[in-house]
Amino acid sequence: MPKAIKKVAVLTSGGDSPGMNAAIRSVVRTCAYHDIECVGVYRGYEGLIEGDFKSMDARSVKGIINKGGTILKSARSKEFRTVEGRQKAFKQLTKAEIDGLVVVGGDGSFTGALIFNQEFDFPVMGIPGTIDNDIYGTSHTLGFDTALNTVVDAIDKIRDTASSHNRLFFVEVMGRDVGHIALNTGIAGGAEEILIPEEDLGLDRLVDSLNRSRKSGKTSSIVIVAEGDKIGKNIFELKDYVDENMEGYDVRVSVLGHMQRGGAPSCFDRVLASRMGVKAVESLLEGETNYMVGLLDNKVELTPLEKAIKGKSKINLELLRVSDIMST
Repeated sequence: MPKAIKKVAVLTSGGDSPGMNAAIRSVVRTCAYHDIECVGVYRGYEGLIEGDFKSMDARSVKGIINKGGTILKSARSKEFRTVEGRQKAFKQLTKAEIDGLVVVGGDGSFTGALIFNQEFDFPVMGIPGTIDNDIYGTSHTLGFDTALNTVVDAIDKIRDTASSHNRLFFVEVMGRDVGHIALNTGIAGGAEEILIPEEDLGLDRLVDSLNRSRKSGKTSSIVIVAEGDKIGKNIFELKDYVDENMEGYDVRVSVLGHMQRGGAPSCFDRVLASRMGVKAVESLLEGETNYMVGLLDNKVELTPLEKAIKGKSKINLELLRVSDIMST
């Protein structure tokens, strides 16, 4: 029979994403609702090793639901990747009489949580927090929707300049291994082409497509490029290639970078974080462990951590077709 959960710790790990604070708030207030203690762990697994804990109650998380980033900070921990480091973390949790752990982060953070559970049989629950939306077992990760809105706003502003000067803009968005941000924002921003890791458009085909766009009467173009796209070594190589093989365009590059991670979370991300936090804590109280909380068919469901880590999120094929039609 699983040990009764009387005290839960929550940490944020890996890259920050809008909605992490809303998730922290939800975990803390769900603990308060069920009359159990909650502890915030500063600086992710590094803070877990050092015992950098702070007791949190319902009032300690007031006014954070609308804030980006994470009040608990985030850090990558090389030491936690070692058995010795995880042993130190377990001792700190035992010393503080903590019975369960909620980890808000991506697949790297979940891998650490899974190994930790396997070694010490310590109850863990994951909440997916990453703007890339690259976690299996959920249709949306925390921060994805906010990042989309941030990128679309930037594309709208860039298009004003592109159309004013007959320019071709390559706009790089985040997405090291997946093209979810690029595909969605490309459609929403009216991009002429969208380059993603899952689909190898090819340099020649890209130039042909841009030429067709110009012949159809377009005097400016926006091309959205996921940072993990495989066509060129980087977005600047793409610019150079088009410069050499197309005439009549003033080609520019805009790399949006970390601005995509910042800002106040959208309504969708705030609600999602609240739902996930409740599910994570209540699942621990029910004796569940080694799961990630995800959104599937608009229902909050549990996916085994191992499956969430090893599985691959898939690109929406319908959106690819819509993108082709809209770029006509």
